[in-house]
Amino acid sequence: MPPTLADTATTIQSILQGWLNSESLAMFLAAVIHVALVAGFFGLPAGIFIWAERKISGRIQDRLGPTRVGGKFGWLQAIADGGKLIQKEDLVPEAADGPLFRVAPYVVVVSSLAAFMFLPFSDGWIAISLDIGLYLMLAVMSLEVIGVILAGYASGSKWALFGGMREAAQMVSYEIPMSICVVIPIITAGSLNLNEIGGLQSGHLGNWIIFHDPFSFLAFFVYFVCATASCKRAPFDLAEAESELVAGFLTEYSGFRWSFFFLAEYASMFAVCGIAVLLFLGGWHTGIPGLDGILDGPRYGSDAYVWTWLANALGFGVFFGKASLLVCVQIWVRWTLPRLRIDQVMMTCLKYLVPISCVLFLGAVIWPLALSFSGKTTIWGTPTGERAAPTMRLDSIPGPADQSPTASTSNGETGP
Repeated sequence: MPPTLADTATTIQSILQGWLNSESLAMFLAAVIHVALVAGFFGLPAGIFIWAERKISGRIQDRLGPTRVGGKFGWLQAIADGGKLIQKEDLVPEAADGPLFRVAPYVVVVSSLAAFMFLPFSDGWIAISLDIGLYLMLAVMSLEVIGVILAGYASGSKWALFGGMREAAQMVSYEIPMSICVVIPIITAGSLNLNEIGGLQSGHLGNWIIFHDPFSFLAFFVYFVCATASCKRAPFDLAEAESELVAGFLTEYSGFRWSFFFLAEYASMFAVCGIAVLLFLGGWHTGIPGLDGILDGPRYGSDAYVWTWLANALGFGVFFGKASLLVCVQIWVRWTLPRLRIDQVMMTCLKYLVPISCVLFLGAVIWPLALSFSGKTTIWGTPTGERAAPTMRLDSIPGPADQSPTASTSNGETGP
């Protein structure tokens, strides 16, 4: 198993302990460095995608976008915006509930940041690898709605309260079909561990879960629509009420607290797209058999550790590229489609997406049973109902013909 970020933190702790001769201080500093790595990546994609949204929207609208800050392409525009927001006055309305008004942006940011602890960026590059990692990741991301409700309620404004209620209803509603679509890859892979699910899709493109069966293929698109709505992205950004010319639940916020909501939004966009890549699009694998063999193959010799990190860095680049492409699609959709009304948004979810996701879930359950009755296995050759080992690819699992009573065991002896 390649080293995880937790292993890296342990290594840093041992190094610091040798320098400081203090186990408690070394543990504290290692934890700070470990959290800084996750938090740094939490903020880095947000800054990149804020710049990308400005440039993509500019091209769609036949204009240039940012060009003055950071050279010809304006790549420092996000940093300039952050500096401007820090200098603005932090205002709290007189009618607002001060403590709740101040804590609401932090609830939203923490819920988005905590999700990155369970997201593997490459094979083993995950802060916390758990068998229920996907469940916890979706659970902590759903806590963002609490911050939205607090922001709308504590602002002391009826427009902010209306916007908060609209946004809360939308986020909670779209989590239902999104969660049902997430269960379909779980049934296929037999695991809730995102690192295991990504590792099982190594090899050619046929091993990606999106190509496993027609129901998984359609579930990807339903999931992507629901994920876009859960991130409060257009055409589902009903927090803003254009008829009242207000910005919804964050109408009364200014300065740096206002920027926290958008920082969490862009971070959540990358998180849900990362989940889509891991569950449907092969994770950190390229779909090229030879190259995926390099990413997952055994490494020997004194420099095996170095080659492992280089392979994981390549896998990280593949994963980041796939997730970034999906984020660009979300940006593209925002600047292409008109905003829906709140009744249209809720009707799309409850009348269409929920029944469609239920049908896809039922089809994904029946699919392997139908294949088994017809005397076939799944597309990957995995026996129905058998859970694959975490370190094996789905196309390398032996079929029923290979599981004879005299099959050799791992130590070279034959079984009974």
